[in-house]
Amino acid sequence: MADPYIERRAQMFPSLDAEQLARLSACGTRHRVRRGELLFEQGEVRTRFFVVLEGAVEVLHPDGEREELVTVLLPGQFTGETDMLSGRRSLLRGRMREDGELLELDREALRRLVQTDAELSELIMRAFILRRVFLIAHAQGDALLLGSRHSAGTLLLKEFLTRNGHPYVYVDVETDADVQALLDRFHVRVEDVPVVVCRSEHVLRNPSPQQVAACLGLVPRLDEAAVRTLVVVGAGPAGLAAAVYGASEGLDTLVLETTGPGGQAGSSSKIENYLGFPTGISGQALAGRAYTQAEKFGAEVAVAVRAVRLQREATTYLVGLEDGGRVRARSLILATGAEYRKLTLPERERFEGVGIYYGATYLEAQLCGGEEIIVVGGGNSAGQAAVFLSRIARRVHMLVRSGGLAASMSRYLIRRIEESPAITLHTHTQLAGLVGDDHLERVRWRNSETGSEEARPIRHVFCMTGASPNTGWLPDCVALDDKGFIKTGQDLTREELARARWPLARSPHLLETSLPGVFAVGDVRSGSVKRLASAVGEGSICVQLVHRALAD
Repeated sequence: MADPYIERRAQMFPSLDAEQLARLSACGTRHRVRRGELLFEQGEVRTRFFVVLEGAVEVLHPDGEREELVTVLLPGQFTGETDMLSGRRSLLRGRMREDGELLELDREALRRLVQTDAELSELIMRAFILRRVFLIAHAQGDALLLGSRHSAGTLLLKEFLTRNGHPYVYVDVETDADVQALLDRFHVRVEDVPVVVCRSEHVLRNPSPQQVAACLGLVPRLDEAAVRTLVVVGAGPAGLAAAVYGASEGLDTLVLETTGPGGQAGSSSKIENYLGFPTGISGQALAGRAYTQAEKFGAEVAVAVRAVRLQREATTYLVGLEDGGRVRARSLILATGAEYRKLTLPERERFEGVGIYYGATYLEAQLCGGEEIIVVGGGNSAGQAAVFLSRIARRVHMLVRSGGLAASMSRYLIRRIEESPAITLHTHTQLAGLVGDDHLERVRWRNSETGSEEARPIRHVFCMTGASPNTGWLPDCVALDDKGFIKTGQDLTREELARARWPLARSPHLLETSLPGVFAVGDVRSGSVKRLASAVGEGSICVQLVHRALAD
């Protein structure tokens, strides 16, 4: 099969002309280099961007004692991919193939360039993004994941690495022929899975996503003494929009994210009703573009970092982190989103990740090819999941508690569900039982109108019902409604403002919480429209309100 990236090689590795090189030269320094000189190494933080003026640079993917050639850069071509903007560790090795001359820019000079030079910005950013996509597609990174499709921990780590756009090699201990050689090489057992090996050196047995993030260098060192102008908590669509607009308008912006960019939207296989994407776009692709865009403008994004406490100080706010760290900010935007409600069945927790899932991406779809599956829910997310999975599963059963889909789902999705021979809609129906040992094996569902029950040998259930706000860390900080969503603006009562000791003569701005300078946007906000476009809009306009609050 032809490699689709060959057709885009000219965009992945463009050659700059004399005029473009002249503009770049004003931002960096030139120096001679010798054959064999190492320019960057896998695992080091990339702080230098090189343009080849003379000679050639070979870019290599190290794998233990071996090296795999990725490409050779010739005069007019440049090094780097998205880790140049994020400040994360390099995935590759760069070495001079022959004597030559390089133009060198540090990371801040490169960032200023892509913010001010439109032509070079488009050329460099497109190359960076395509190179990262290439590395992901060809599993050319610094992580090896040994796991099992019957392991909930394996799926959790695959989702974490995928959400964060981090290339990795996956080896299944039950199906891959050469797995024993890898187990022996790293001195691990099948019982240890999931196992993550970082840069062929560090072996993590059954690690948490936070441990993997630390080993791979995905967690930046946060300066606890620094006072940020703006801290955004949550990197879903609303939080990423706030980060893009905040950083592009000159605010010192830090984003704190527990798992990876995208929020609930990141678990959508395809979004077709978002403005500007007539053929649709996956939630992960949209989040990845927004994440890179935020970094382009200078926002710092810290993943695998959980906010657990919010404290008001004299002129700033302090956000306490799960690892004991803390950050300070003059203003905050709370964009922690919501998560799908958990099933209320007693066996639910035992089967999460091994039969019960809260996302319908390619990762989950790989587990259920040719089988009967269940999608629980009647909203757009459930509809998108059912349509996507119907192309992979033998039969999709949609269970909804109501009498239909018209009140909660877009018409285009309803029509696709109605016209799909692989989807069966069960109204007035909900799950009543789950059966299995290490993996879900059977389910029972009940019709609330007739009282009848039916049992099926179904091993995969996708749950996308309702929304529970991620506000468990905020009950005593800001005013919440009776469902736990954050109240803002005119929805705040005088009594709530009095209890919060609102200190200003003015009323709260639109989207402002009961704490001055603290805003809430997207799904976590009480009364918000639970749609992607609405979340992006709120995150965007909120930055203007932050400016007003900072001026008080």
